[in-house]
Amino acid sequence: MRRVTTKRTLSSLAIPVLVLAAATTLLGTSPFPERQAPRPLNLLLMGTDGRDTITADEKRRFHAGGIACNCTDVLMLVHVSARRDRVSVVSMPRDSYADIPPYLDAASGEERGPHPSKINGAYAEGGPSLTIGTVEAMTGVRIDRYLQVDFRRFIDAVDDVGGVEVCTPRTLKDSATKLHLKPGKHRLTGGPALQYVRSRHVDRSADLGRIQRQQRFLVNALRGLKAKKALTDPAGMARVVDTLLGSGRVEQGFAAGELVRLAAALDKVPARNLEFTTVPIAGFNETRPDVGSTLAWDRKRADAMFAKLRADRPLLKAGADPRPKDPPSLKGYGPVRGSRFACG
Repeated sequence: MRRVTTKRTLSSLAIPVLVLAAATTLLGTSPFPERQAPRPLNLLLMGTDGRDTITADEKRRFHAGGIACNCTDVLMLVHVSARRDRVSVVSMPRDSYADIPPYLDAASGEERGPHPSKINGAYAEGGPSLTIGTVEAMTGVRIDRYLQVDFRRFIDAVDDVGGVEVCTPRTLKDSATKLHLKPGKHRLTGGPALQYVRSRHVDRSADLGRIQRQQRFLVNALRGLKAKKALTDPAGMARVVDTLLGSGRVEQGFAAGELVRLAAALDKVPARNLEFTTVPIAGFNETRPDVGSTLAWDRKRADAMFAKLRADRPLLKAGADPRPKDPPSLKGYGPVRGSRFACG
C-alpha cells in the first residue's frame, strides 16, 4: 500500500454537493492529450461541510448554518469510458467504514499508521490527498483527477446556467434545510438547489435518499445544459469552469481548456448511457467508541462492481433498465440508467 503525503493547506472548501460540477464539466474531462489513444478516466467528486464561503444572510435564507466537522459530506466516483460514450457514477455514503492508509502529514512532518475511521474523516485528517488514497485503497480504482465545490461555487454555477429543473412524484419536506417541494416540476436557482441536494431528513432513507436526489439533480442539470446547447458553447462553458475550479485548477490536476474541449466532445452522450448507483451496503457495523456508527460495504458485491470499472465495462447489462426505488433502501441501490432520473 502506498503512503499518502498530505497537505492540510490545499484549500478551505465548504460542504457540498458537487453534482452540478459533474453535470456540467466532468463528462468531458481528460488528462490525456487528444493525440494519444483514449483511456478511461476516473474522477473523485468531494464536497466538504465548511460554512465559510457564503454570507450570513445566505446561511439564514437557505438554512445552511450549523457546526462544520471539516469532513466530506459527498463522495462520488465518476468513471468515464475510454470511448467517452458512457459514464458510471458510484456514490459512497459518508458514514461508510474505512481503513485509512498510512500517510505523512506534510504540515507537521509526522507519520501516522493505518487506522479505522469513517470515510468522511479522511479529509479532516489529511485533505484531498488522503481522501483520494483512502478511496483508492478501498476500491482498487486509480483516481486521475478530483474536484471540490463549496457552497459559493455551487450556488453561483447553478445561477450561471439559469437554474436547474427538478421533479418529484411526492412531497419533499426536510426539517433541517426547510426544503418543501410539492409533487411536480420545479426550477431551482442556486440557493434552493443547495437546499435540495443537502436535504437528508426527508424520510427514513437519510443519506441514501440524499444521494439519490443528488444524482437526479446531476442528470437534470446535464439535460438542461444540453437543451441550451451550453456544453458546445466554449465561452459559456469557460465561465462555468472558472466558477467551479477557481484557483484550485492546478491542485486538482486540470489543464487549461481541457474541460471545455471534452465537454463539447461528449455533448451527445445520452442519459441512457449514464449509470448511477451506490456502493452495495451490507448493513451497520457494531458501534465503536473510536469511530462511532458506520455502514459496512457488501465486499463481494462492491469488489465485483469496482472490477467492472477497472476493466472499463458497463455496470448494467445491455437492455437492462431497472426502475429505481424512491425512497431507496438503507442498503443502497443497484445501477440505474440516467434516463430513469430525468424529468418527464
